[in-house]
Amino acid sequence: MSGEAAPPLARSTLDRAAHRRGDSQWLTEAWLRARVLLLDSTDEGRTLARTETSPPTLVLFGAADVPAGSESMAMFLGVEPDGVPVFAVDAPLPAIPGTRAVHLREVGHLLADREAGIFTTALALVNWHTRHGYSTSTGAPTAMDEAGWSRVDRNGGRIWPRTDPAMIVLVHDGVDGPDGRCLLGNNAGWQGTPGGRRYSCLAGYVEPGESAEAAVLREVREEVGIGVERVGYVGSQAWPFPGSLMLGFLATANPAEPVRVDPSEIAYARWFSRREIGAALAGESVDVGDGARLILPPPSSIALFLIHRWLDGWVDADR
Repeated sequence: MSGEAAPPLARSTLDRAAHRRGDSQWLTEAWLRARVLLLDSTDEGRTLARTETSPPTLVLFGAADVPAGSESMAMFLGVEPDGVPVFAVDAPLPAIPGTRAVHLREVGHLLADREAGIFTTALALVNWHTRHGYSTSTGAPTAMDEAGWSRVDRNGGRIWPRTDPAMIVLVHDGVDGPDGRCLLGNNAGWQGTPGGRRYSCLAGYVEPGESAEAAVLREVREEVGIGVERVGYVGSQAWPFPGSLMLGFLATANPAEPVRVDPSEIAYARWFSRREIGAALAGESVDVGDGARLILPPPSSIALFLIHRWLDGWVDADR
């Protein structure tokens, strides 16, 4: 059993306190007593953590302990249950004994709810600011405003953080028990792993004018050439690499229908039984051909969350 009630990056205990983002007086006072997370955008948004603890713990600094001038570029993330405000700053990471730089993909699933929410929100904001130094409508330079929750150009034109909706679906045959099967694919753009081949759920961006459910039908048909039905929503999580919201679904399909991959998107696709998936999760080698073993999605992904839901017997999203 996965035991997870929510996708790993959908957890948080922060009150975002959006009404404070335009209150400069409150923000100035809040900064003096804040907890501050440093992320380095030049190193894929890594932050410092103590990984010898279980769960790992993020290193949060006091305002006096971060680089000089950080206040002007600080992003206000919210207020903790104990009333302490939390900010994030994009800056080089200092060397601190007993800590190391970690990526959200690496530790997101291991963190407590509080720290998973802080890291995910901070990385999403940092990635958005990194990519939006200029106005998308005028090309004019923009500067951070509203405590990190917007950018504004010299004429007052304002842009706000955007999230790209994407659907991700675990297609399965609707059969209970160890012989039930799910359909996973290997993306044509993924780098190979020596001795292994990664398979994951099918996914794609929701197109303009399209519902998420319609995107499920379209993407599965485009990528593997089969039709699905009984599309059911399971849950969502941010995937700030650089700025997506993954909408997770389960859907059924007929395994007798031929799988015809679009080679521009999917290199391999095949059905796996619950026995095979369970064996792979247990660390056993599951052959996928050409001497390669099955590699499943990383633990911080919603893809593995959906696989666990199916493996544990959730063949329908409503169960």
